[in-house]
Amino acid sequence: MKRRVFIEKTIIGSALLAHSNLMHGMPQQHNAVLQVINAGIGGNNTADLLARIEQDCLQQKPDLVILMAGTNDMNSKKFIPLPDYEKNMLQMISMMKKPGIEIMLMNLLPVYEPYLFTRHERSFYEPEGHSGRLKQMNQSISKLAMQHKIPLVDLYHIFDRVGNIGEAASSLIRNEANSKITDGLHPTADGYRVIGVAVHAQMVYNQLTKKKKIVCFGDSITKGDGAEGGENYPAYLKKLLT
Repeated sequence: MKRRVFIEKTIIGSALLAHSNLMHGMPQQHNAVLQVINAGIGGNNTADLLARIEQDCLQQKPDLVILMAGTNDMNSKKFIPLPDYEKNMLQMISMMKKPGIEIMLMNLLPVYEPYLFTRHERSFYEPEGHSGRLKQMNQSISKLAMQHKIPLVDLYHIFDRVGNIGEAASSLIRNEANSKITDGLHPTADGYRVIGVAVHAQMVYNQLTKKKKIVCFGDSITKGDGAEGGENYPAYLKKLLT
């Protein structure tokens, strides 16, 4: 089944099941010991993640790690060439698999380039351009997921097709109209909810919803506002799992 079809069917199916349970008085399943740890740190690239994977991830002894990395690797301030990025990702995957941790990968979000190029020189991304480099990164993530049989959440497709990326207030990426900042990179609260739902759908499909301890490992897109129950995808994911 193609990933985009699965996501659509799973999200719709989960919503209908929850509605049916409520209508018939069936209690929602609760996991009293569930832990969803937000281990995102703004500005991290894969070298930074490797430097703290032992303390912030492996020592937590998680059942599942949700890894999103690469947004900073491809920019002008924390740049890591694609071959080194792939090596870093492979090393992290190997370190997590060794103790038997389940892994889920997420690919990278589309951005609003007119805002991005106010912070990073357009020429830095030549000759392939930012969109070309982003495509290469996401192809690399897809390849790693296929080679190591790891579930992949295709966030790029979701945000590209329904995220309304641009300057409208309805954009799922922050902009002047919805956040009063020329961001163009980070999700809005609605964007984080979409990520939470997409991750939950993949967990349902891969029978991972019984996992008791989940570490969400990544950069600022994982961290969000960093608050327990706040505007970040780990917080929304926890609500969906409890």
